[in-house]
Amino acid sequence: MSLIRSMLVLVCSALFSISAVAAEAASGPLLNIPLTDLPENAELLVLEINLEPGQESAPHRHNGYVFVYVLEGRVNMQVEGGKIVTLSAGQTFYENPNDIHTMSQNASDTEPAKYIAYIIKTLGAPVSIPVQP
Repeated sequence: MSLIRSMLVLVCSALFSISAVAAEAASGPLLNIPLTDLPENAELLVLEINLEPGQESAPHRHNGYVFVYVLEGRVNMQVEGGKIVTLSAGQTFYENPNDIHTMSQNASDTEPAKYIAYIIKTLGAPVSIPVQP
């Protein structure tokens, strides 16, 4: 298990440091790397998420380790049982594999928001699974 944690810290540290460069890439997956040396046969998926003013997602879960880095705007985030946090550019948010993501919402009704999601999950597993509120 310590190998996995070490890999998570290493990968996330490197990715957070290059997120500004990655944000200039086209929308959609920015990076998807199989992590086959890990016992779980994992992969790293990097997504750019663009939210229109007021846009929000339905409750869901990722069944993976999710690291969010806000590039622009303000985003409201919450996992079940946690407090709502409002993140601005340069701030981060984390979801563990057991979390239910109850809120992911652009905090502004007039300005867009953009963030990068780094997801470490089982190779080939769905990125997101809907959950009933």
